[in-house]
Amino acid sequence: MTLSDATDQDGHSAAERFSVEAVNSQKIRQPLYAPRRKIFPKRASGTFRRFKWLVMLLTLGIYYLTPFLRWDRGPFAPDQAVMVDLANRRFYFFFIEIWPQEFYYVAGLLIMAGVGLFLITSTVGRAWCGYTCPQTVWVDLFLVVERAIEGDRNARIKLDGAPWSLNKAAKRVSKHVIWLVIGVVTGGAWILYFADAPTLIRSFARFEAPSVAYMTVGILAATTYVFGGLMREQVCTYMCPWPRIQAAMLDEYSLTVTYNDWRGEPRTRHAKKAIAEGRPVGDCVDCNACVVVCPMGIDIRDGQQLECITCALCIDACDGVMDKLGRERGLISYATLNDYNANMVLSGASATTPIEPARVRNPATGKLVDAIRHTTWRSIIRPRTLVYFMVWAGIGVAMLVALSMRSTLEVSVLHDRNPQYVLLSDGSIRNGYKVKISNMRPEPRAVTLSVEGLPGAALTSADAAAQPVSSLTYQLQPDAVLETRIFVRAAPGGLASNNADFTLKVETADGAAVVATDAKFETPKETRR
Repeated sequence: MTLSDATDQDGHSAAERFSVEAVNSQKIRQPLYAPRRKIFPKRASGTFRRFKWLVMLLTLGIYYLTPFLRWDRGPFAPDQAVMVDLANRRFYFFFIEIWPQEFYYVAGLLIMAGVGLFLITSTVGRAWCGYTCPQTVWVDLFLVVERAIEGDRNARIKLDGAPWSLNKAAKRVSKHVIWLVIGVVTGGAWILYFADAPTLIRSFARFEAPSVAYMTVGILAATTYVFGGLMREQVCTYMCPWPRIQAAMLDEYSLTVTYNDWRGEPRTRHAKKAIAEGRPVGDCVDCNACVVVCPMGIDIRDGQQLECITCALCIDACDGVMDKLGRERGLISYATLNDYNANMVLSGASATTPIEPARVRNPATGKLVDAIRHTTWRSIIRPRTLVYFMVWAGIGVAMLVALSMRSTLEVSVLHDRNPQYVLLSDGSIRNGYKVKISNMRPEPRAVTLSVEGLPGAALTSADAAAQPVSSLTYQLQPDAVLETRIFVRAAPGGLASNNADFTLKVETADGAAVVATDAKFETPKETRR
């Protein structure tokens, strides 16, 4: 690899130049699939790189540590803060407990996630891909390991091209072993969300865990190792559908990582010589710093590309070069297409006319002219993004309201199909029902079941022979469903038709929860009036 120095306009050495070619350059681009070219991303430093470190630590911390958070729900429920209890069909999230019939809350969260992606893409492009996508986060983590063992870009390139030796083998084996450990830990963290974490870890270590646990860890460890360590950018380019989908969501006001060629072109490596010869000179010194830090291996100066995940590391790299050259930052920046086009018009560029650097930079002061349009965060607030936000917030508010109003007691009733009714010896009519009462609290509760809207009705339980009563009392187990069969009897004289409607009411002993459901009381046709 050949390195040289870029110079400022006074001819002084200012920036390191890298010999590199984008992996998707026109010379090697294939119509369907191009053989993978190795990418050795250089470590970047700057605002966006620090933000990515923060996001990586936050997301990985949440993923790996959440199963160990505790939340006291009493003696009758698990104390793991976040857990999917498949055996008992429950989802616990701190103080929220979701039952199977409340799956619409999960559907609501998925819809919110989808709308949130639309909102993010329409405002800041593929920020999801560049900062929070699991593929990006784990590739970043794997690169940390790779740099720690093999060194930064130049050292890794040198090691890759060197013949095999004990030193090279030791480094490669160490790297892949740590990658595999990360994969196993990643798979292990996933299964901890489905059982009590400390208990499962102990049984897993003693080889007493269910076989599905070992299979899941093995599959996730393999996919994490392959996707994060071996395939890397190919997952984003060939396997992920999001680059294709996001193209339909961007508009001229969406923020995207942009090379501002209206001030960068014509690029030159020898500015002093070009100026002496009277040739126009742009701000880009063609140092390729933006290419060597890109985890996708592309050249942002080629324009918007499917492979770009808008991680903005090229912005950090270019800003560092501009600082060394004493020029304004922002040669590569987050910009909207609308502002970019306006600046291109200002620079006098067209399909047949080259860019005129003198039109965007004051020759007297050497500063960019005031007419340059700079993209601000105000571009985020526009009708499209407001609609996305209102839909997203509306779904969230609706779910919060529903959660705050949800009952911790539910009842359902199913009428006997055969026989629909029974005529008793005293002339009264009896109907049978199967009743399910759900206690959605982690403590036992006593409830009373009664009938309303059916004159002279009385209740008996099918579980025990007893005299008809006006109400029945049951003891509900914590976080469980009681199934029972009851009989409702009524005298035919008070019934208006053969399908009398009534209400079955369930109330806790303390009166804190009351639920009711409608039912029908079937009678012979001759009871009609």
